[in-house]
Amino acid sequence: MSYVGIIVTFVFVQNFALNRLLGICPFIGVSRSPGTSLGLGVVITVVSALSALAARTVYHQALLPLGLTYLETVSFVLIAVALVRLLGETVRRASPGLHAVFGGFLPLVTTNCVVLGIALVVVRDGYGAAESIVAGLAAGAGYFLALGLMAALRDSLRKEWVPKPFRGVSITFISAGLMSLAFMAFDRALLKNLFG
Repeated sequence: MSYVGIIVTFVFVQNFALNRLLGICPFIGVSRSPGTSLGLGVVITVVSALSALAARTVYHQALLPLGLTYLETVSFVLIAVALVRLLGETVRRASPGLHAVFGGFLPLVTTNCVVLGIALVVVRDGYGAAESIVAGLAAGAGYFLALGLMAALRDSLRKEWVPKPFRGVSITFISAGLMSLAFMAFDRALLKNLFG
C-alpha cells in the first residue's frame, strides 16, 4: 500500500478511537477541553510513530529469530513504557517549558491502547520500517483528529440546550457514536477506488 493509502487508512478508515475503539477512556476523559486534547494528541502521535518503529525492529531483530514471538504484547508494552520515559526525560532536560506543557500527558500515553495497537498492526501486517513510521504517525494523527473533533463538539454542546437526561456522559457517548458512524463512510472500497 502507498504511503498516502496508509495515512488515509489510519486517519479515516481504521481510526483507532472511532473504528477500533482503542484509547476510549482518555478519548472521553481528556476531550473536555480543546487545550488538553491538543496536548494529548501531539504526544500520542509522536509516541505512536516511535513505538511502531521500535516494535517492528524488536520483533524482527529479536523476537522472531529467537522464537519468542509469543512475547510480542509484553515486549510492545515495555517498549511503549521505555519510550515514554525516555521521551519525558529528553524533553524535560532539553526544554523544561515544553515539558511543563506536555509532561502531564506522558503517563496517559504509557497505558494508551493506541500505542500498543499500532505496534501490533505494523508487525502483523508486515510493514517495513518507513511504512511503520508513517502508520504510527497516521494512527496518532487519526486519534488526534478524533480528540479534536470531540473536544470541539463538547465545547459546542456546553453552549446549547441539551435535555436533562442526556447531559454529561450520555451526550458524550451519543456524540462519539455519531462520529463513529460518520467515519464509517470511509471504508476500504473507497480507499481502493481512490488510491488503487
